[in-house]
Amino acid sequence: MTQRDRDWDEYVDEDDYERRPRRRRRPPKKSHGWLIGLLIGLGVLFMAVIVGGFLAVRSLLGPTSFPEQSEDYAEARRNFQTRLVRQGPAPQAWQHEVAPPGVQQIEYVSGGLRLKAWVDNAPPGAAAKPAVLFLHGGFAFDESDWDQARPFRDAGFVTMTPMLRGENGLPGAYSMFYNEVEDVLAAAEALAKHSGVDPNRIYVSGHSVGGTLALLAAMTSNRFRAAASFSGSPDQVAWSRGQPEVIPFDSTIQREFQMRSPQAFARSFKCPTRIYYGSQEFYFRSSSQKTAELAKSAGLDVEAISVPGDHLSMADPAMRQAIAFFRQK
Repeated sequence: MTQRDRDWDEYVDEDDYERRPRRRRRPPKKSHGWLIGLLIGLGVLFMAVIVGGFLAVRSLLGPTSFPEQSEDYAEARRNFQTRLVRQGPAPQAWQHEVAPPGVQQIEYVSGGLRLKAWVDNAPPGAAAKPAVLFLHGGFAFDESDWDQARPFRDAGFVTMTPMLRGENGLPGAYSMFYNEVEDVLAAAEALAKHSGVDPNRIYVSGHSVGGTLALLAAMTSNRFRAAASFSGSPDQVAWSRGQPEVIPFDSTIQREFQMRSPQAFARSFKCPTRIYYGSQEFYFRSSSQKTAELAKSAGLDVEAISVPGDHLSMADPAMRQAIAFFRQK
């Protein structure tokens, strides 16, 4: 026995050592790493879904990134010809309508097409009045479209609502916001020559599809004193998404969409313009604001204005704002 062992025996009382309670060996701790990893994985997945959803919504609601405008819209139209892959009538059912008392159905000519319009029947000898070319919503005209423009008539404006090519059994092929612009301008000239109309105070306005055409017409011609769009679409890439049946051209050609989108040529407005959209129309908000922003950057009198309501209910209050706006111009 070494000295070290003898010293240890003197120090430790064996009996006392045996009486001491023995420590129980603790079982090894269970690892919760798998649970933590699962929670982290779920968190990452949740964030990915949130971010992905945000990006998807932004792509749906955000304005399209069109090429920087390099030419005036009217000039661009002279250098472009749409190529329709489907020739046919406008994509909406229609029925024959008879003009009510006090309303005259007239014929106007656009590019060789003989088209129709309803217009106020001015009393003989009446003083010339300002007039509104009101473009109907949808792709067919009926009497409810005429009734929608009543606030303009009540405010003292002569109103005309034209039927465009391919609508209501009329000749010509539907082109989705392109060749129809020529019809709008031809109707405006017919309105300027109509009895009881002041040709120097012609305004253009419209709802939905008509609102889009009003914006495009205001970028094409100097004919109008001012323009107002109610729930029009400044961005046809976004507007046509999910409804390929309304696209009559090759949808792989970006230029076709660009030539139909006011946002792409926002610096081309040729008269003061108001772009009204419903507070519940989230899909028109960003493109309307973007269009006005681009126009104002070029020093143009263009504003995007939110009006309480949805696509239909916003029209009447927006029209009353437009009446006040037109009276100032």
